[in-house]
Amino acid sequence: MTTHCTPRRLAFAAASLISLASSTALAQSGPHFPTTFREQDIATNGTTLHVRIGGSGPAVVLLHGYGDTGDMWVPLATDLARDHTVIVPDLRGMGLSARADTGFEKANEANDIVGVMDVLGAARADVVAHDIGNMVGYALAARHPDRVTKLVLMDAPVPGIGPWEEILKNPLLWHFRFGGPDMERLVAGRERIYLDRFWNDFSAKPARFSEAARAHYAALYAGPGRMHAGFAQFAAFEQDAIDNRAWIAAHGKLTLPVLAIGGEKSFGSTMAVVSRAGAVDVQERVIADAGHWLMEEQPEATVRAIRSYLDTPVITTRVRFAPTALSGEQTDRLPTAGAGAGTSGMAGIRTVLLSGDPAKPGPYTLEIRVPAHTTIAPHTHRDDRVATVVSGTWYFGYGTDASNAPIRALGSGGFYTEPGKVPHFAATRDESAVVRITGTGPSDTVFVAEPAPR
Repeated sequence: MTTHCTPRRLAFAAASLISLASSTALAQSGPHFPTTFREQDIATNGTTLHVRIGGSGPAVVLLHGYGDTGDMWVPLATDLARDHTVIVPDLRGMGLSARADTGFEKANEANDIVGVMDVLGAARADVVAHDIGNMVGYALAARHPDRVTKLVLMDAPVPGIGPWEEILKNPLLWHFRFGGPDMERLVAGRERIYLDRFWNDFSAKPARFSEAARAHYAALYAGPGRMHAGFAQFAAFEQDAIDNRAWIAAHGKLTLPVLAIGGEKSFGSTMAVVSRAGAVDVQERVIADAGHWLMEEQPEATVRAIRSYLDTPVITTRVRFAPTALSGEQTDRLPTAGAGAGTSGMAGIRTVLLSGDPAKPGPYTLEIRVPAHTTIAPHTHRDDRVATVVSGTWYFGYGTDASNAPIRALGSGGFYTEPGKVPHFAATRDESAVVRITGTGPSDTVFVAEPAPR
């Protein structure tokens, strides 16, 4: 980890292939963070990210997309720095971050951001994302829900979530599958021509993406390895889609608050459709007279929408149980399902929802029906839960080491608790078991690593 002590224009020139004099002129004409911001190169997850940090207060992380760098966030960062600690990285291999050839799967890039937050002492943060930043932000919120307070997703899909396959058919998105060494050679020295196509096609009015900003970003993308990193971001989409589908199947949708923002002339309300396929608590905003480049085309309206959302406290409304009285025969007739919020997601285990919904705020009760010879590895839930064994024998224990921790054999009528964030595990042996669990949502399930064999 090092802190830049040279002028920003020198760092910019080092990252580009143009002369020092012309790069200085471009940097001066491009987006500028306030002088109160500092710049820092932070080693994280096997790479180094260039990060701008400013302000004080609750942390907010801003994630850029393709065709931009972290510099796109100047209007929002300037506003938020009045009462937030604003953290603005350049994504892996892009902007002024270290050159990178691999690691562009978004789950891995989420770990890049966790490392930045750790170095800067940000235990939790709101996350605001655009374009490819959406994909990193979603992976961050899904895999590290304890690190993200609110998530804002702006005008781009998330691989594997919602209408992903239909979105891929849009001819305007040909670049999603364009890449490789031949394509890198084709655009070498022609970065401005290539990028102008996106800035023009995806704008409501291309003139709003200023010449100064175009020159600034084109020079940065002409730097060594920068177009390779851009192509690699897209090349990782197939694996990203596989990762996201598997995660939702095992863990369910995001339960933290999400704001979906679309440009009226671009994704519009489709951004909310995408978001609701991957999250249960989604608000929608459409920015009028804007295309994809929201911060360049309508910065004031976009900043207002984000600021209003982040400034609104998260209010947990007390939700009571609805009146419910079911006989054993009636519960047996209720539909069963597989994975869902607060369940292990393991094949063969069936879930019956008796009351409430563990994916939403409020109390819930669910019943899991577990076949014989099933083992549920150590895991945690975010909420406090209590459980009763209805039938069979349930072998239950606390801790991350299922092979050495004490195990209790609980028969019908057995009772135990699952305190929030406390690792626990369970199993059946020669007979199946039915267990009823009550908690207060939103719930989740996070598996924890068992100790390595000694």
